[in-house]
Amino acid sequence: MTWVNTLPLLLVLSSLVPGLIIFALKEKRHRTIRISLNVLGALLKFFWIYLIIRSLDTGLLIETRLPLLPQFDLVLRADNLSILFVILSAVLWLVTTLYAIGYLEDSPHRSRFFGFFSLCVSATMGIALAGNLLTFFIFYELLTICTYPLVVHWGTKEALHGGRTYLIYTLGGGAVLLTAIIWLHVLASSSGLSLEFAEKGVLAGSTLLAEHEAAVRLIFFMFIAALGVKTAFVPIHGWLPRAMVAPAPVSALLHAVAVVKAGAFGIVRIVYDLYGIEVAQELDLLGPLLIVACITVIVGSILALFQDDMKKRLAYSTVSQVSYIVIGVALYGPVGSTGGLIHLVNQGVMKITLFFGAGNFAKTVGVYKISKMDGIGRRMPWTMAAFTVGALGMIGVPPTAGFISKWFLGAGALDTGADWVIGVLVLSSLLNAGYFLPILYRGWFKPQQEEWPKNNQYEGRWETHKLLLIPPLITAVFVLLLGVFAGAPIGLLHWVEMIVNLEYR
Repeated sequence: MTWVNTLPLLLVLSSLVPGLIIFALKEKRHRTIRISLNVLGALLKFFWIYLIIRSLDTGLLIETRLPLLPQFDLVLRADNLSILFVILSAVLWLVTTLYAIGYLEDSPHRSRFFGFFSLCVSATMGIALAGNLLTFFIFYELLTICTYPLVVHWGTKEALHGGRTYLIYTLGGGAVLLTAIIWLHVLASSSGLSLEFAEKGVLAGSTLLAEHEAAVRLIFFMFIAALGVKTAFVPIHGWLPRAMVAPAPVSALLHAVAVVKAGAFGIVRIVYDLYGIEVAQELDLLGPLLIVACITVIVGSILALFQDDMKKRLAYSTVSQVSYIVIGVALYGPVGSTGGLIHLVNQGVMKITLFFGAGNFAKTVGVYKISKMDGIGRRMPWTMAAFTVGALGMIGVPPTAGFISKWFLGAGALDTGADWVIGVLVLSSLLNAGYFLPILYRGWFKPQQEEWPKNNQYEGRWETHKLLLIPPLITAVFVLLLGVFAGAPIGLLHWVEMIVNLEYR
């Protein structure tokens, strides 16, 4: 194993090792050490990513392979798709870490929180870099386990109930996922087929399709059902709104990078790098997937309309928005796929901005309900401005990142003859406007109706704590830059088109 082959492992360890050390630190005595470890791990991750990208440009195979089980190795492999998800996770982890430091100031159990927080990011990195199904499953379930203590962090009855619901859904999905992996492995072994992820899939041209076509179809839908739990497909989305009892940094991470995005990324891997887009189309697997995703987009948006609790409205928005990624994959065409993969990044940046804003409103002035937000833009103009950018992005207003996603998804639908998907996208955007514009109107234009709860920590402070204000401003700028410079030579569009061209060439 050369030093290049250790890079994927080092990328995972850069958050795993600090997380394990943080567990042993005292709450107050080692505050500086805990913060330093978090920031150092996040910065070190960028260094490993830089080396990986340089090595990818030279055509090197960047893979860590460790013996695990007979016929199965633990494989961490860097490719263009994995690095897309890794960069998103690394950037948003850094800004969320800064936000969490400010948000949890003087609260109990910070070492426990940041320890599991780091393990959660390590699991997400492992999911992104997984080179085969077993490796993916190990990190996918590790993510479930590491996220649970974050969901129940406050220890209230509501938090424990939300955490229990989260475990029931996600562990149930994990059981289905493991069953599908074992079944497919048994069938593949009889055909001498490896289940390591590969560009254009591993099933194309194999005897497995001719011998076990019905089983291969059923296994695909088992994968989709299992991964659809974390992707929050309707009707298996119920855990997501209940998990909103978690602290705001956790909610931001759950919706932007970790859990729901891990499910969507898993579906991308199954379609592109296990079955292969051509095989999935030949077996008529993409049509049902497209229908499920479109139903989820509309139902999630409708449910969001009726939520007064800010975080629950954002949660149902996530139910809707993450399925745009799946729509892009299921459209069977390079243009639609480009839109889906772009939204993998854009949704993360937009949604984390919104959750940062919601966290600031709650933490600074004690506002959790949309009906109590009248005039909050005058008290917290910069937070409200960042929230506004994120909301307009979700609606798809140019020149935000969300406009780019919806443009390519719409063009992809026309390109493949799925014109009805245009109607879904238009209706979704109208519903997005229906549940976001009233928030903006209340915040900016309505006068304050009643006194907000006093918070001595922020009384007399301009806006809010700087560590709560800086992260949403950074991500709001990203929302604009990803829209304005989407087509730049080194921009997101160029990277995504490179990934898509490898799948459709």
